[in-house]
Amino acid sequence: MALDQNRIQPLSQLEFFARQVVEGFITGLHKSPFHGFSVEFAEHRLYNTGESVRHIDWKLYGRTDRLYVKRYEEETNLRCQVIIDQSASMLYPFIPNPSLKNPSKLLFSVYGAAVLMQLFKRQRDAVGLSAFDGQININTNARSGAVHLQQLYAYLEQMLTSGEPCHNSVTSAAKSLHMIAETVHRRSLVVIFSDMFETESNQAELFQALQHLKHNKHEVILFHVSSKAQELEFAFDNRPYRFVDLESGQEVKLNPSEVRDIYRQRTSDYLEEVRMRCHQYRIDFVEADINRGFEQVMLPWLLKRAKMM
Repeated sequence: MALDQNRIQPLSQLEFFARQVVEGFITGLHKSPFHGFSVEFAEHRLYNTGESVRHIDWKLYGRTDRLYVKRYEEETNLRCQVIIDQSASMLYPFIPNPSLKNPSKLLFSVYGAAVLMQLFKRQRDAVGLSAFDGQININTNARSGAVHLQQLYAYLEQMLTSGEPCHNSVTSAAKSLHMIAETVHRRSLVVIFSDMFETESNQAELFQALQHLKHNKHEVILFHVSSKAQELEFAFDNRPYRFVDLESGQEVKLNPSEVRDIYRQRTSDYLEEVRMRCHQYRIDFVEADINRGFEQVMLPWLLKRAKMM
C-alpha cells in the first residue's frame, strides 16, 4: 500500500524544534551542547593570552578591568529515532482494507511517522526508524538525505501490507525498547507510536524501558495510539459479541454491558499510570485517537509545540 503524499506534504511544511539540546553533525535549527561563536549568547569566560581579541566583551572590560570572551550556543540538526509498535494489537480494528477513512492503529502510526520523517528531512535533520513486535524487525540509524528517506518510506509501506495478525505471538515491548535504547545516539529525539498494551505482569518492565529511553539525555515523545471509543470507553451496543485477542487468538463471547464498568475502570487506571510515569520521566504524552484521523492529531500537536518553544 503506497503512502498518500498529498496527505503528508501539508503537515510537513511546519517546523519542529527540539526542547532539549541535541548533538548533530551539520548546522540546523536546534540548540547544541557544543559552544562556538554563532547565533545566541550563552556565557562569558576569561580571556586566555594569545587568543583572538575578536570576541572580547569590551563593555564588560570597562566595568571590571578584566578581559572576558563571549561564548555562544551553536545551532545544530537533531537525530530522531521513530519507533513503531508493530504488534498484532496494532492491527485493530482488523478489517480487510484499512484506509485513512477507516484506519487501523498501525496505519495511523505509519502516517504519523511519515509526516515527521518528511518534516525532519526538509529541516536537514537526521531520522531513523525502528519497529518491533515479538522482536525488533527494523532498526536503522538516523541519517538525512532523500535516498535514506525513500528507504524509510519503503519500510513504512511494507508495514501496511503485514496481512493477517500472527496469533500466539508474544509481544515484548519492554525488551525491544531496552534494546533500541542502547543503539540510539545520545541526545536524540525519540518518538514512539504504540498502544502500550501489556499484561499486568509486564507493565513494570515497560515503565523501566520508558525510563531507559530517557538515558543519555534523550527527548522522548509517546503517541498513545488507540481507538478510543472501543478500546478505552468500550462503546459497543448491548448485544452479544465475540471478542478475539489479535495477539493470542483467544476468544470470549459476552454482552459488553456485563463487563463495561470494570473494563473502563481498569483501563482508566492503567492509562493514568502511564500518564503519571510519563510526567515523572519528563516524557511528552500525546493521546492519539485514530478515529480523529492523523491530521487532526498531528497538526494541533505540532502547532501547540511550536507555540511552547
